Amino acid sequence: MTEPLLVHFEDMGVGEVVPLGACMVDPASLDLFVERFLPGWDASYGAPDAMVYALWSRLFADKAAGWAQSKVLAVDGLRYLRNPPAGELMRGRMTVMGKDPVGDEKGIVIAQHDLLDESGRLVFSCLTRALLTRR
Repeated sequence: MTEPLLVHFEDMGVGEVVPLGACMVDPASLDLFVERFLPGWDASYGAPDAMVYALWSRLFADKAAGWAQSKVLAVDGLRYLRNPPAGELMRGRMTVMGKDPVGDEKGIVIAQHDLLDESGRLVFSCLTRALLTRR
C-alpha cells in the first residue's frame, strides 16, 4: 500500500524554512568516494564538491519522498564554500523563496537549500525549482 502524499503546493509558505535533516561526512565513505570518483584527491582536504552535492541530494530526496512533487525542474546557483572534513556533521535546510501556480493542478516552488557545518557556517547552497501537485 502506498503512503498518502502529505505535502502539496498549498502547504508551503513563502519564507518557510524546512529542516532537511543531518548527515555526516563518514570517513570510510569519503575514502571510497575519492577512490572511485576522484582519484588523486587527498581526503585530508575534506569531502570533494561532488560528494557534498551527493550528501545534500540525499537529504533533499529523503525529505521530499512524501511530497506531491512530480519533478525537480532545476537545480542551479550551486555554491561550494568549503570542503567539510571527515567526521563533520552537516545540517540541511530549505527556505521557500517563491511560489507560482501553474493552472489548477500544479505549482512551482522556488527554494534555496543550504548545508551548514557544526559551527553554523555555510558549506553548500543551491536553488531549486520543483513542480508540486495542488490539492
